Amino acid sequence: MDTNDEKVDGVINSMLYVLESLDNQCDFHKLFKILYFAEQKHLVRYGASISEDVFIKMDNGPVPSLAYDIMKSLRSGKNTYQGYFDVESVYYVVNKVKPDMEWLSETEVICLDESIDENKSMDFGKLTEKSHDIAWKGAKLGRSIDPVLIAEAGGASKEMLDYIEDLLSFRFAEFE
Repeated sequence: MDTNDEKVDGVINSMLYVLESLDNQCDFHKLFKILYFAEQKHLVRYGASISEDVFIKMDNGPVPSLAYDIMKSLRSGKNTYQGYFDVESVYYVVNKVKPDMEWLSETEVICLDESIDENKSMDFGKLTEKSHDIAWKGAKLGRSIDPVLIAEAGGASKEMLDYIEDLLSFRFAEFE
């Protein structure tokens, strides 16, 4: 993704896709865990992020930073994302529009669908326990979780882990 606006659009449409698959509503925790496990699957298979959102270690498992910021913005009454979502109660989100599928690749949809199918029936405790994997354990509370560890927790091969590490080092390299 080239700009922050594109990153935001990718995150929004990923969330809308998940919500649409869950009867247009769910709690933040379930939404965030489905996004995490979809991200993990996509990293394992393709070495790439779905949304380039950064996952943060929180008490109840990984939380996608930008997605959470969007939800907090809605709760505070800011209008920026109200065209997409409504927040009902403190931690429950409802989508207002359909996702723009131009923002999601075929491989991203496959990983999102698999994560939805695997996790939609799990309760808060089971999702929290499942997400307390080696990636979560390897991060400090309130800090970002290393994408290489996310892929490792999902069972990525050594070659894929090396590939992801190379991509990340290239992305953050400084050139003179």
